[in-house]
Amino acid sequence: MIKKLLLGLIRFYQAHLNFNNSLAKSLFLTDRACRFTPTCSAYAHQAIETHGILRGLFLSLKRIIRCHPWSKGGWDPIKVKSLKFKV
Repeated sequence: MIKKLLLGLIRFYQAHLNFNNSLAKSLFLTDRACRFTPTCSAYAHQAIETHGILRGLFLSLKRIIRCHPWSKGGWDPIKVKSLKFKV
């Protein structure tokens, strides 16, 4: 239930509150407000779906901290859980 709520809030943010406007562009000194692909909100959504609430929020927070004007940005996908088999 909490997971669905968080994912819904992220989708609402993506649909209605994105920051691809002229103010964000001028603050980040670039044509795009987002430095990473996928965007931080898409990354957070994927992280919560893939890794669960706690780890997903932790990964999302780490990603947001890395987003600053001096960051190179670029392609930064979610690391998929690796399956470990005991033999």
